[in-house]
Amino acid sequence: MSDTTLIDLLPQIMPTEMVGSVVHTDGLATSVAGFPAPVGALVEIERQIGGPVQGEVIGFRDATTVVYPLGNVSGVRRGNRVRLVSTARFIRVGDGLLGRVIDAAGKPLDQAPEPGLLARTRLDRTPPAAVERPRITTPLCTGIRVFDGLLTCGRGQRMGIFSGSGVGKSVLLGMMARYTTADVNVIALIGERGREVNEFLQRDLGSAGLARSVVVVATSDEPALVRVQAALTATAVAEYFRDQGRDVLLMMDSLTRFAMAQREIGLAAGEPPTTRGYPPSVFALLPRLVERAGLNNRGSITAFYSVLVEGDDTNEPISDTVRGLLDGHAILSRRMAGRGHYPAVDLLNSISRLMPDIVSREQRDAATAVRELIAVHHEHEDLISIGAYRKGSHPLVDAAILMKPEIDRFLRQAVEESATLETAHKELLQLAARCRQAIKTPS
Repeated sequence: MSDTTLIDLLPQIMPTEMVGSVVHTDGLATSVAGFPAPVGALVEIERQIGGPVQGEVIGFRDATTVVYPLGNVSGVRRGNRVRLVSTARFIRVGDGLLGRVIDAAGKPLDQAPEPGLLARTRLDRTPPAAVERPRITTPLCTGIRVFDGLLTCGRGQRMGIFSGSGVGKSVLLGMMARYTTADVNVIALIGERGREVNEFLQRDLGSAGLARSVVVVATSDEPALVRVQAALTATAVAEYFRDQGRDVLLMMDSLTRFAMAQREIGLAAGEPPTTRGYPPSVFALLPRLVERAGLNNRGSITAFYSVLVEGDDTNEPISDTVRGLLDGHAILSRRMAGRGHYPAVDLLNSISRLMPDIVSREQRDAATAVRELIAVHHEHEDLISIGAYRKGSHPLVDAAILMKPEIDRFLRQAVEESATLETAHKELLQLAARCRQAIKTPS
């Protein structure tokens, strides 16, 4: 027998790859027989039309392996071969990603040449151990006055931005990306409408913000698995830069669409639906994702996760779960946005849990004084608006009415206007001093 014949027979004598065959499809999931690949493995499914489509193993059902496709399954038929590509998911990372727009697999979307990246990292890294996390003691400048003054965030803190659609969260994230003092921005656009991606890049982020950012995009028309993978990719990229000793600002818009994508995958894998149709895997995956952000002994990931509130109900399942996982939250008010008040942060229902530990005593006292007058005005707003409140009835209410225009000027900020921790602190102290004077000296 010739050497050529032996070489041709070698793959049959000593198989080097795992293969199976398509048995049937169930909705978006594909069942594969004779294919004992592990959960999370990357596979290729052959098609009758076009090239193979990639997929990921998401579970097992009876004697078959359940695969969720990463692309269009048109052309797949019973008996098509399924081949194992990799048992673990990695992406290439490096400084060449800065200023680039990439997809969930790390491939460029901006029509520029593929960057030369020498390092690689796993998509599903484990979070840092709890006892190894340093205490957060240093504030991070976001460039947004209401955050830097009244909702101060620390390097390594995780905050949620809760809002309904069209209340200004994308604009807010774009301002942070442009004005923050963080070394690197990693921005994940999960489930966005395709039209909005370029709008965010050109209008909200701008060329200056993009230059030090990595933008990961998975639009709403892409498979659920791609949307989930985009969130993992963005987090893995942020972890790489953190481990290089940099301060990273990770912004994800939105965590709700990430959860909805995992709901599709979980239901396709046969999980039972629970609260509002979300399977248990959603509530297991959320903490595993957000716990990966934070501070370690080399650098930091300060994370802002936007949460799309369904029907403006901040107690719906995803909002309620995420609020308990994060170190604070800012709620954007549709009512304030309707009045042209931007950023539309509802200060009375927002909190930064780490602010007391990272700011001075005088800033805490100043924030308390301003919050007190905002709360008093809110409690008496109905009486004031209809003219039923009589001036002089209560000194706190009188001061709240007098100071409201000044407080609103401090809380408002134009898109092209930036702030620093120092200027926000100084203006807050001056505002608080005038608030105390207004209480002591009734008009």
